[in-house]
Amino acid sequence: MESSGCRWAAGHDRFGRTEADSALRAACEAIGIDAAGAKLLRIGENALYRLATAPLVARVARTADYLEAARKEIAVSAWLAAAGLSVVRVADEIGGQPIVASDFPVTFWRWLERGDDYGTPAELAALLRSLHALIPPGDLPLPTVEPFGRTYRRVRTAADMPEDDRQFLLETIAILGSAYERLVFVLPPGPVHGDADTGNVVHDGDGMAVLIDLDMFAVGPREWDLVLTAMYADSFGWVSEAEYAEFVEIYGYDIRSWSGYPVLRAVREVMMVAWLAQNIGENPAAAAEYEKRISALRTGRSRRDWSPF
Repeated sequence: MESSGCRWAAGHDRFGRTEADSALRAACEAIGIDAAGAKLLRIGENALYRLATAPLVARVARTADYLEAARKEIAVSAWLAAAGLSVVRVADEIGGQPIVASDFPVTFWRWLERGDDYGTPAELAALLRSLHALIPPGDLPLPTVEPFGRTYRRVRTAADMPEDDRQFLLETIAILGSAYERLVFVLPPGPVHGDADTGNVVHDGDGMAVLIDLDMFAVGPREWDLVLTAMYADSFGWVSEAEYAEFVEIYGYDIRSWSGYPVLRAVREVMMVAWLAQNIGENPAAAAEYEKRISALRTGRSRRDWSPF
């Protein structure tokens, strides 16, 4: 895909298979683990690998800027596990994590035997209900939810994004950022997962639903964790109305009844488009889905043809 402008403008970055593979090999060498045969599971905000020589998953963050987020993720996992929440656990036998390899933060996590078996909206609702009832310990500093924190960076630095798309998204972010600041939330603030959808709930060998991907964990409006399941039901059709009704019954609140829901939904849609934009030069399927989504944002047409990615 060609940009209508300078494709390699200052500040643009690239993170793909080549960079992630190199960082993985360097990190494994540093801790004495063989990286041979590691299987790339996906590349998004992180590159995830299942190691062939140990029951571990390696997470390679796409930029050195995410080092503190990787440290936070390890600390949050320990806290949630101690609080009794079913959560992914770091491989604590490997010291010195995160490991910075080729300038990329790398962490190692225990492989869940059924880690490709995703959870249900009902299971997500139960996990969120338990999570949202917790009070973070005083020695665990958590950032405040910033709706467009990473999104702004993604749009500014996506190497293969057409420049007119970049400008459109930056203008949209500015408008929605102002609208977000005016929202009056009805749920009390507290700890939030930050990326709460069923893709971040998997089953372990006993069939227990486990919460994973904690790098967006923060403190903020609990609505932030509820909006994705709602929009998956009403905007995309990825969740059935019956599944959503069960989600609401278990959690105890329907965000779609709140007047601020359309703004939060629009914020999340822009985030979803920007997330894909990072990989449009690396993955043809991501590029095709990006084109579909950016067109919908520009024209206001239905999102029902958006595909999970």
